[in-house]
Amino acid sequence: MIKERYVYPFEYGDKSMKSLLGGKGANLAEMARIGLPVPPGFTVTTEACNRYLREGEQLWPELKEEILENLGKLESQTGRKFGSKQPLLLSVRSGAVVSMPGMMDTVLNLGLNKETTESLATETGNRRFALDCYRRFIQMFGDVVLGVDHYSFDNVLTEKRQQKKVRTDAELTEKDLDEIIESFLHLVRKDTGADFPQDSEEQLFLAIEAVFKSWNTDRAAVYRKANKIADDLGTAVNVQAMVFGNLGNDSGTGVAFTRDPSTGERKLYGEYLLNAQGEDVVAGIRTPLPLAALKSDLPSVYQQFIETCEKLENHYRDMQDIEFTIERGKLYMLQTRTGKRTASAAIRIAVEMVKDGFISTEEALQRIEPEQLEQLMHWRIDPDAEKEVVGSGLPASPGAASGKVIFDANRALEMSQNGEKVLLVRPETTPDDIHGIIAAEGVLTSRGGMTSHAAVVARGMGKPCVCGCDTLRIDLNKGLFYLDGVQHREGEMLSIDGTSGQVILGEAALIEPQFSDEFYELLSWADQVRDLKVRANADNPEDARLAVEMGGEGIGLCRTEHMFMAADRVPVVQKMILSEKLEEREAALEELLPMQKSDFKGILKEMAGKPVTIRLLDPPLHEFLPDREELLLEVDRLQRENGDPEKLRFKEELLQKVQSLSEFNPMLGHRGCRLGIVYPEIYRMQVRAIFEAAFQLIDEGLSPGEILPEIMIPLVGHREEMEKMKQLVENEAKAMCEAECKELPYLVGTMIELPRACLVADQLAESASFFSFGTNDLTQTTLGYSRDDSEGKFLPFYLQQKILKANPFAEVDQEGVGCLIKIAIEKGRSTRHNIKLGVCGEHGGDPSSIAFFHAAGLDYVSCSPYRIPIARLAAARAAMT
Repeated sequence: MIKERYVYPFEYGDKSMKSLLGGKGANLAEMARIGLPVPPGFTVTTEACNRYLREGEQLWPELKEEILENLGKLESQTGRKFGSKQPLLLSVRSGAVVSMPGMMDTVLNLGLNKETTESLATETGNRRFALDCYRRFIQMFGDVVLGVDHYSFDNVLTEKRQQKKVRTDAELTEKDLDEIIESFLHLVRKDTGADFPQDSEEQLFLAIEAVFKSWNTDRAAVYRKANKIADDLGTAVNVQAMVFGNLGNDSGTGVAFTRDPSTGERKLYGEYLLNAQGEDVVAGIRTPLPLAALKSDLPSVYQQFIETCEKLENHYRDMQDIEFTIERGKLYMLQTRTGKRTASAAIRIAVEMVKDGFISTEEALQRIEPEQLEQLMHWRIDPDAEKEVVGSGLPASPGAASGKVIFDANRALEMSQNGEKVLLVRPETTPDDIHGIIAAEGVLTSRGGMTSHAAVVARGMGKPCVCGCDTLRIDLNKGLFYLDGVQHREGEMLSIDGTSGQVILGEAALIEPQFSDEFYELLSWADQVRDLKVRANADNPEDARLAVEMGGEGIGLCRTEHMFMAADRVPVVQKMILSEKLEEREAALEELLPMQKSDFKGILKEMAGKPVTIRLLDPPLHEFLPDREELLLEVDRLQRENGDPEKLRFKEELLQKVQSLSEFNPMLGHRGCRLGIVYPEIYRMQVRAIFEAAFQLIDEGLSPGEILPEIMIPLVGHREEMEKMKQLVENEAKAMCEAECKELPYLVGTMIELPRACLVADQLAESASFFSFGTNDLTQTTLGYSRDDSEGKFLPFYLQQKILKANPFAEVDQEGVGCLIKIAIEKGRSTRHNIKLGVCGEHGGDPSSIAFFHAAGLDYVSCSPYRIPIARLAAARAAMT
């Protein structure tokens, strides 16, 4: 029987083995394979991680044996001995299949103890360097493996720097480091009840276990949920010979991107520190130097690095995120991966790579996640508006954000869940702050650079971020922060501009987003590929105009009730509702007619040549009346104060009507086509308004063929309802056309919102020329969930406990609602083979749902205007799968 392999030396792997070796391990193997300088090492596979987590979190004997066997080979490759004189020191780093920057654990300098530290000091002739490595190891191992709070270690270092009156750790002396190490060892003993482990093999196995366990930390789970990464992938562990960037000023460490991750500009972008180790750069402990400065510090290394970056980008055909170390003038590559980038950078890079011949247009479309485009819809700070700039930092992630300053990630999450906008403001962020970053509008830090944790995570999420604001000082204990010496309290409103790096007092004025030429070019490629048409949900001419600008091909849902909600119309609507006689109601409707006509005219004009689906009145009438409780209080007040008798009489009548119209379950009550059947005069007025608007546009020069109304009857569940409502529309349309001596093409269809409608779709299609799936209500009526109640009560628990894979109001429930949609499509087409089929619920802008709608065979989706680009790209990607 062949023994299952769980450990692979770098020379046995390549970039195709990501699922087994993780992204980091596969790319380390690939870099070694193409001849780049990579410190030797081996990878413990994701399969080992999953078995470890599945079988009680214990390393089994055979795995330990395989690790030690590969460790022996590493000793032979390096000529060094693990845990002995001339010690081999190791880095132990996570490496998930899908990149999760900063979310899982790393330990550097593993293998050091009191004896090997002195051996390293003797070998290098630099005891300060050896002590620096040991204090770093105790700090990382204590935090990651032993669970000692990293702030406790930071406090020891901060106190020592203050005592010695120095700014950075690099300025501490050998004696200082000796004292810090003793303090660290005492801290570990106090917090854990045991001495810091001195056996190197024990250190190695404990570190590997810690990396495996880090797959299930809260921060990793939050990141996976936010980025839709599967929970069962596991992480690999990369064990690699250490190279040292903290050996002096001919050594260093850095992070680089082969292109600017914020803008996509084709230039090397990164930072480095001399006499430092990797965590110093990404953790924001010291503010690093721009990569261009390396040209003067170490010119030959800089030139080699430039050539290596170019080689990696050409090899992977994508922007790379690279970690490197320089040890005594020799360059080593520690990582390469596809770099996280903003949406605008992703688009620019993809389009430029098509033009340079590296990738095809189809590949470019596959590289941009549709959800990323939402970042581009964010507003920007108005450059012409007055603003009080109180600080500036590094523009780490573009976009503008305003919110209350909050120092704690947990509190940021809590306030965000209560509907408050917050800015997470920290000295620097750590992976444990991930939930706060997700909840916040943006991130501001006083330390750290363009490649710090805050910057990388914010860019990946499309959150504005300003890092390294030197004038910002934060007093976490007192809940105060200082900008340029001026005191402010936590909770005050602040704005940041992640594009310029400015920090602005108060809530800044914003302006609409702008789109690049590359944005429009990418979407033009998407339009060539997709089958689904994309329409907009728009209720006024302004939204219709925006929809056209966003590439909308019509209106899939115009909600006429939104037109009734305008302040100048509500009194007329209320007069219509309060009417006891038909004549009174029709008189009120005559007042509403020109208002509706004006709305329809503006929308139809903006959409000339494109279809416009107009839904007749849907909500119950009581929604247009005042709140019952408020009316009761008002009537009581007027009675007690002997108020105006006429006003009191009106309020009493209004209260009586509100009470008569109130329903126990309005969503399933007197609404939709049921209104049109009981009060047909309302629907007749709306049809007249549509046709009068159309005829007026014809008189003004539009041709009948440019006006394409589709009249939609809501909440139909029976053939007889559909037939009766269609007859009403046709009768009114015929009378209007004859009176005006004009012809106008139009369609009559229905909104499919009820399970029964799906099951009798063949009957409805006898009268309906189109179906538009109202997936919001169809989801409620299929699942038996009230959206307003469920999202605030039990849905979060269902998602957390994995009863539901996704919020069914955000992503269509394919097994339930989706099955009904498929039944309706099949039945509808069996009666009317050319029936037009679309969707107009919020799911019409969700990429996962769009993929389902494409596969189901719909003709179009409809979504809010700003989601049209997302839908266009999602529809193209669906057509390519």
